[in-house]
Amino acid sequence: MTTLTLPTLYTAADGRARFRDDPLPLADGTPATRLSALMASGGCQFRRSPPGFASGFHCTTTPQWLVVLQGRMEIGLQDGTARVFGPGECFYSNDTLPEGATFDPAVHGHRSRLLGDEPLVTLFVRA
Repeated sequence: MTTLTLPTLYTAADGRARFRDDPLPLADGTPATRLSALMASGGCQFRRSPPGFASGFHCTTTPQWLVVLQGRMEIGLQDGTARVFGPGECFYSNDTLPEGATFDPAVHGHRSRLLGDEPLVTLFVRA
């Protein structure tokens, strides 16, 4: 069986956002076109961000897939690590605020920013 490795942004037990790489089995389809199992979704949105875009630390409100269609974006974590995603790359964003927690920008969430001078176009697919 073939697998893809997909980045997942999640909330760890300490309430901080982390990345991990999760295997996605491609068990369906044919040998020439391997497919994952069909996953449910709750709609999608497109977003265009102008050059210079940068956010403060925030949590994902609803788990979703994020696919970069144009431009490059950096996702930074509280521990100083960051990952860059470019056209055709995706990650699963599920760093939601822990139940009962009050958002603290020094502890929770991630930040995002556009790299380069072309607009960032992304597709969000709700899980």
